[in-house]
Formats: sequence, C-alpha cells, structure tokens
Amino acid sequence: MLPNEERRKYEPRHSLEEGPREIKPRFTGEEYLLVDGYNVIFAWDELRKLAETSVDAARRVLADVLANFRGVKKNEVILVFDAYKVEGNRGSVEEYHGISVVYTKEAETADTYIEKTAHKLSKKHKVYVATSDGPEQMIILGSGALRMTAAELHSEIGLAKTQIDEFIKRSRLINRARPVEEAFKKAEEKKS
Repeated sequence: MLPNEERRKYEPRHSLEEGPREIKPRFTGEEYLLVDGYNVIFAWDELRKLAETSVDAARRVLADVLANFRGVKKNEVILVFDAYKVEGNRGSVEEYHGISVVYTKEAETADTYIEKTAHKLSKKHKVYVATSDGPEQMIILGSGALRMTAAELHSEIGLAKTQIDEFIKRSRLINRARPVEEAFKKAEEKKS
C-alpha cells in the first residue's frame, strides 16, 4: 500500500463529477506547410519529367503551384530546397507570390532545416510537412508536426485547383449576367 502522498500522484486530477473540463486549443495563429522541394519534385511525375530538362523550371512550377494553393488554403507555405553542396553558400530566403522559398546554407540539408523549423513552429502553430522521406516523417511526428506525403499534397492541390476553377467559372457567369440585368433595368426605367 502506498502512503497518501504517493497515492495522490497517481490519482486523476479531474473527475467527471466536477463537470466538463475546459480543453484549451493547442494551436494559435497561422497554419504552416513546410515542403521538401526536391522530394516533391521527384515524387510528382509531371515535375520529375520537367526536371529532366530543367530543374530550375521544375522549382519555379512547384513554387507557382504552392502559391496558388496558399491562396485557397490561407496558410503560410515554406518551400525548402537543398543547397548544402554549394560551396560557400550562406543560404537564402526569398518571398515569391506570398510563399517563402528557402535555399539551405552550405552543409545544411533541407531535412535539417525542416526539422528545426517544424520543431520551433509546432509549439504554437499547426504545422504540416510535405515529404515522402520515411525517416524524415518519423522525426517530424516526434517534433509535434503533422506529416503529409508528396502524393497527399498532390491530391490536396488537385482539390484546391478544382475550387479555384469553380470560383472562376461562377465569377464569369455572374459577370456575364450583369450587363443583361442592367439592360433589363434600363428598359424598365424607360417604360416608367
């Protein structure tokens, strides 16, 4: 038998008799999406084919796709590319159509950058990391971030593109109807 002090350590701190317990939201502020750039490029067929002729073009297309995705999802997007083999590279962060594009510094991999950033951000924000790298996914989950495979990101972007297309279609229909409505109004005014 445990003494009273020891027993209290193991007793529940909240009982159902006390009524409902307030659950505080863990995340505040923006939602983040960290993307392992080269991992996604070489996981998506269309970008991998493009990269065979121009890696720079594949990076640009991925950045454009993610900028459009951000416009629908309203989250912060950080696209990370390895530049660790570039001698003397000090790394850089560029803003591109509302997303951050990071090129890691010499001797720093995209995985390392993503792990540090995910760990830091996930303390206050909901963070998703898009990569199909299995070991990287395990580390990300351990830091409190959520994983998303490259295929899942591709699917999410497809859904967002459908939403964009539907919005544009509705907008065009509304804009086409306005002149007709105005003509009817003018005709009614003339009759009166």
